[in-house]
Amino acid sequence: MHPASRPAEKMVEEKSLILIVDDLVKVRQAMESLLVGQGYQLEFACDGKEALQKASTLLPDLILLDVMMPNMDGFEVCRHLRADSRLAEVPIVLVTALDDQESRLKGIEAGADDFITKPFDRAELRARVKTITRLNRYGKLREEHQRLLEAYTELQLTYDATIEGWVRALDLRDKETEGHSQRVTHLTVHVARALDEGELHLYESAEHNRRVADMTIEMAESLGAGQDELQHLRRGALLHDIGKLGVPDSILLKPGPLTAEEWVVMRRHPIYAHEWLSPISYLLPALDIPYGHHEKWDGSGYPRGLREEEIPLAARIFALVDVWDALRSDRPYRSSWPKEKVAEHIRKLSGTHFDPRLVELFLTTAEAFDAAEAGKIKE
Repeated sequence: MHPASRPAEKMVEEKSLILIVDDLVKVRQAMESLLVGQGYQLEFACDGKEALQKASTLLPDLILLDVMMPNMDGFEVCRHLRADSRLAEVPIVLVTALDDQESRLKGIEAGADDFITKPFDRAELRARVKTITRLNRYGKLREEHQRLLEAYTELQLTYDATIEGWVRALDLRDKETEGHSQRVTHLTVHVARALDEGELHLYESAEHNRRVADMTIEMAESLGAGQDELQHLRRGALLHDIGKLGVPDSILLKPGPLTAEEWVVMRRHPIYAHEWLSPISYLLPALDIPYGHHEKWDGSGYPRGLREEEIPLAARIFALVDVWDALRSDRPYRSSWPKEKVAEHIRKLSGTHFDPRLVELFLTTAEAFDAAEAGKIKE
């Protein structure tokens, strides 16, 4: 397997493979005696043809290449190696008695990376090989790390595309709230960005879910502080009503008021969301919103009757967003409310339905968000 396609941990454990190419047995033996026991895997070729065959098969980490060989000299071998896309980046060191400038330029033009002059100094050869193999290993580890990041990003995009597909399915089922999930998602992320790191710590409970904190720290180290939390908020907002897929059409699509018995069924949708999504590990940090967005500050919400800071911060933010968007949107049974009326309604519910410390900050952010959205529509 080519080093660039090995898993990163395997690359650390495996020895660097060095291909030694020289037509003289005594030179090959001299290099072997210098490098054996130094943590390398050594392979040998006695001429240019064998060198090309072994290089193509073994894909070495370093090639020590003699120049003056019969039939095919080192310069020609070097050019053939560089013409192979799999070998184009493999370090090649020309080991030669030719020490003139013309030969060195010819070697550089052929694609050589370094030169060692015969008769070679034992310490210099060891030091050169050690440096080159270490740098080559580091470069391949960086390439592997980049590939893993790209794969991770592609996986995240696939996850999000799946989530949005679920949301579209829910919107098609409940035409009354079609588009609501996308709108509240954008506003939730907008509000979260308005809360800088210090404000987030101010509003978060001391008993904040350890799992989310651990995930936040872990992801922040690899992706940058804050981005992971916004990603979880976005997913949670998109999926906030996914549990309604478990509510019968006769209740979900009922044109008139629900009975007390029907409300019992309707209020189970956050529980359905938790039951369906909690086995999916990558969605666990996003569950605060689907499971908790109907909780109220005074403890009168559902499904768990959480109060004040027992309610996760994400759910407290989303509760404001959800009400704002619902009242600002047209419904079959009423027209949308003007923003001033919605703001007044939310202020009246501060301290009962909503976290009072979030209300004014939310209203400021929501108004700015509405203005920005209106500007987009005009454009």
